[in-house]
This record gives sequence, structure tokens and C-alpha cells, in this order.
Amino acid sequence: MSESFPLVMSFAATDPSGGAGLQADILTIASMGCHPLLAVTAITVQDTSGVDDVMAIDPEWVADQARAMLEDVPVAAFKIGLLGSVENIAAIAEILADYPDIPLVLDPVLSSGRGDELANDDMLDAMCELLIPQATIITPNSIEARRLALDEDNDEDDPSLDECAKRMLRMGCEYVLITGTHEQTPKVINTLYAERGILRSDNWARLPGIYHGSGCTLSAAIASLLAQNVDIQEAVKEAQEYTWQTLRSGFRPGMGQHIPDRFFWARGEEDEPQPERPN
Repeated sequence: MSESFPLVMSFAATDPSGGAGLQADILTIASMGCHPLLAVTAITVQDTSGVDDVMAIDPEWVADQARAMLEDVPVAAFKIGLLGSVENIAAIAEILADYPDIPLVLDPVLSSGRGDELANDDMLDAMCELLIPQATIITPNSIEARRLALDEDNDEDDPSLDECAKRMLRMGCEYVLITGTHEQTPKVINTLYAERGILRSDNWARLPGIYHGSGCTLSAAIASLLAQNVDIQEAVKEAQEYTWQTLRSGFRPGMGQHIPDRFFWARGEEDEPQPERPN
């Protein structure tokens, strides 16, 4: 059964709103034709506006959740989101080191859309040292990319996004996808980098509203496609198209941000997105 129904393991935190975190991963992975396996890293108090509090799970519990499943079923891809603590990062890195041939998608969740801090400097350092070197692809937005690549010893350091990608690639990951949602550009520009340079750059129409969980959706979609042995460039392309459609069909259940509709295709939304890409 698992040979035709790939299993994707997500390490992430809960989100009571269902907009991001594990709930977003479950919906996305299932929508993309895979089965989600979950290792809870933290429990959050949040709504559609932002995150009020985070309680990290004990790292032994995180490790035990993952090991129990990994000893039972064949995992086709890993996806990492909010981690909660340095200890959790170390525990997860140790587990992943035993599975170097399984694709790993790292979504470096450093803050919420409202700006709530979700990773301190120690967690950032641990992520750069322990997780990025093991990642197949990392998917930071432009704000996260600049923070991950910042040279703290240089007060005047203000790297371009191209330079940020180069620095993260030097940390050991294979690919970097920097998303441009937070940039002041007419269209959203997402760029995929490898050691040899830019592999693709995709332009997307900016949609009205502010969205909660778009990064989780994109990274989980990429993980699901890699689990199905899709080539990295095609996986990034298809995951962007899927994510754009979820946002286009998004809804606003509360007083805060919009939430992507990960099952838009089951509700009669049949129009294909029309991204504009440079030649």
C-alpha cells in the first residue's frame, strides 16, 4: 500500500486555527496525494491574527514520536516547521542523520505573520549548524533568508537575496527557495537557487489580503512531491502553483488573516493559475 501512497513525516507545532503548523501540513500532504505522519514539536496558543504563546514538547517525546513511526513504516520525505527549542532541533537532527537518503524540506519558521518571535538566536544558530546542512531544500521567505544569512560580526552587513542564498548553500543544503511575499515588488517573485546559480524564478500575481500558513503549504507541498519522486525543479513549480491556488481560494474564518483552502480542487475551483515567468 505504501508504495502507491507515499508517507510524509512532518515535525511541527500545532495551530488551533488550522491555518498553519501541523494542521496545515496534514491538509496539504493529504491534498497532494500522500499520507501525513506527525511528530508534534510544540503546542501553541494562537488564532488567525497571531501567536500568543508556545510550549515546546520535551525533546525525548519528540524523538520517541518520530522513532516509533520510522521503525514501523517507510517514510518517503521529511518536512520541518516550527521546532520550539534548541533541544528539539538537536533531537530531530540526530534522527535525520540516520536517514540521509530521504528528502528533507526545511521551512525555517522564525516568526509569525504578525511578527511574533518564534525562534531565538540560539535556535537560529542550531538550525544553521544542525538542520540546514542536512536539508534537501530550505524555503525561507525574504525576511527569514536575511536573518539566516546575516553576518552578526559585520554591523553593516545587508546582503542581497542572491547573496543570502549563496551563504545558506554554503551551510550545506542542496537548494534554497526564497519567496518574495514580503518584498515591495509588484508581483511575488520566488527564486530557486543551487550551487550553480539560479535554477528558476517564478512571478505570481499578488492577491488581496494577508494569509496565514502559506509557507507551511508551500513547503509541505514540495515535500509531498519529492516523496513521489518528482524532480526538484518540477516539484517547486507544481508546489507554487498549488499554493497560489489555495491562496486564491482562501477564506477568512475570523477577525485575522485569511487561511489557504488546501482542498480548493474539491470545491469546484478548476481554473489553473497563470504565473508570469521570465524567459
